[in-house]
Amino acid sequence: MMASSPLARLAPPLFVVIWATGFIVARTVAPYADPLTFLLVRYLLALLVLGLIVLAVRAPWPRTGREWGNGLLAGALLHGCYLGGVFWSVKHGLPAGISALVAGLQPLVTGALAGPLLGERVSPRRWAGIGLGFLGAALVVAPKLGDGGVPVFPLVICVLGMLSITFGTIWQKRAGSAKDLRVNAFVQYIGAAVVTLPMVLLTEQGRMEWTLPLIGGLAWAVLGLSIGAIGLLLFLIRHGAVVGVATLLYLVPPVAAIMAFVLFGESLSLIQMAGMACAALGVAVASRS
Repeated sequence: MMASSPLARLAPPLFVVIWATGFIVARTVAPYADPLTFLLVRYLLALLVLGLIVLAVRAPWPRTGREWGNGLLAGALLHGCYLGGVFWSVKHGLPAGISALVAGLQPLVTGALAGPLLGERVSPRRWAGIGLGFLGAALVVAPKLGDGGVPVFPLVICVLGMLSITFGTIWQKRAGSAKDLRVNAFVQYIGAAVVTLPMVLLTEQGRMEWTLPLIGGLAWAVLGLSIGAIGLLLFLIRHGAVVGVATLLYLVPPVAAIMAFVLFGESLSLIQMAGMACAALGVAVASRS
């Protein structure tokens, strides 16, 4: 998928592990903060940290309005609309398992769009891997689906969020991959904050209870997720095919399930363990272009 180098080899598994901690952070801070308010504060703090880094290393800023616009749009799609949509839909009654299944559609949609939009050829082997990965992810979240009804409007918002990260990944590949990664991430978080702020003002009370779990979760969300994981994601998008990058997300539900088992004592059934193996197999197959 990308040139063989130490970072290229370490980036995919490291990205999956860090990205999976996002679900742990969300569960940890949920009792202490409104979700969109938490995201907005996370974006603003990430802007502060990244801004200091960019100034310290004197990285070049975007020079044209088009470059600024590309980064802002990518950030609005990758972060603001995707995370905001998923958090909002879960808060308004969409089961977390359903939201995870919807997110699992992203590699399928990316594979369908990568050809006409980016000229990437998706081989039969990669399609087989994508299918196996989706089956594995579905098995991992299956025990959490429940028997209740699915609220239609939150489901629509969740689907729009999934489409947002799909188009954001494609847009980043087309328009933003040549920029300094630190500057790129900084501009993206401006776009994410601009999108999230109106949603906070319209739907939430801005609740943030500054407890130790919230402070710890926020610190990791900023440094580990907003800077570490997103930096790895941008690196992967720059150096690899977007379909291969998207397929890595199939490993996130299994890794998150293992973390929840260790940290919160959540059960792991045989069907979930079979799903983990299936997801890993699907990613392995899809990654062998």
